[in-house]
Amino acid sequence: MNFEEKTLEEKLIYKGNFLKVTNHKVQLPNGNIGSRDIVRHPGGVAVVAFLDQYTILLVEQYRKPLELITLELPAGKLEIGEDPEICGLRELEEETGYKAGDHEFLGKIATTPGFCDEYIYLYKATNLTVGTVNMDEDEFVNVKKLKLSEVKEKIKKGEIIDAKTIAALSYL
Repeated sequence: MNFEEKTLEEKLIYKGNFLKVTNHKVQLPNGNIGSRDIVRHPGGVAVVAFLDQYTILLVEQYRKPLELITLELPAGKLEIGEDPEICGLRELEEETGYKAGDHEFLGKIATTPGFCDEYIYLYKATNLTVGTVNMDEDEFVNVKKLKLSEVKEKIKKGEIIDAKTIAALSYL
């Protein structure tokens, strides 16, 4: 069976600073007509940065949509046309103050494919050296150095709930 849905009509519902919401009138595989709301997101990058073979960098920050302080990998939004590798290296230094001597692409994840087209590209960074913290003016983070075993335990206890962080560790 062909599961593809053909878009018959697309309507812009909302356009924000970097997000768009569109509504699609679609023809379903059985020929019926359906409706899909889709969040358009430019994508992002997350970096598993190793200080040594056992210790990684995480950032602690307040996330307004959840009204929580989260612990997650250093990450950031892609600028239009930006190479994910360059974005990841930039975000790592901006948020943590560390530069990657070596980096490796791990893979990419679709964060919420039921309603959003966002992909997050995942990288591993090693041979870190001290660089310069240069966060955005609306960004406030604390850098945390945790053993990989501690991170995995915090995931199991529900203390780390960020999907990109959990997903990235499955690539290691």
